[in-house]
Amino acid sequence: AQKCGVCFQPPSIILIYKDNSQDKTRQRIMPIRNFSMFSDCSKAAEELKNNPRHKAYLEGVSLRQLQKLYSLLRGHLKGQSLAESLQKFRQEETIDPEEDMNKLNDKELAKRKSIMDEVFEKNRKKKDDPDFVYNVEVEFPQDEQVESCGWDIESDEEI
Repeated sequence: AQKCGVCFQPPSIILIYKDNSQDKTRQRIMPIRNFSMFSDCSKAAEELKNNPRHKAYLEGVSLRQLQKLYSLLRGHLKGQSLAESLQKFRQEETIDPEEDMNKLNDKELAKRKSIMDEVFEKNRKKKDDPDFVYNVEVEFPQDEQVESCGWDIESDEEI
């Protein structure tokens, strides 16, 4: 897979991929049926990714990207502009560092974890990267006085 996008009229997912057997770039249009503004995007994305007709072609496309395309389509069906749909998706996909994740249900927690995993993989330096450095030592500036915690002091005394 090289590129993946959504077409609003008729509703479909478009995949541009490289056919290695003939060394050609091809386009595959996958129509979206039975999808409304009330449909679950993650369920629809899983169904498309596991569809036997499209499974081989969608191996290189992440489930998160398919969910994004479905949410853009759902926003279009609700009458939102593309910019509004993208803004809403970004809001849903960002993690608030002040949020207490202990209070989330299992589905929401799994969603937050998958977002964090994706961000980690995107930012991770691999050995093959040109700017990879094996042993990085960073000294952090201490502009403010370091706060000590009560539990930290007690554990020093016990040792």
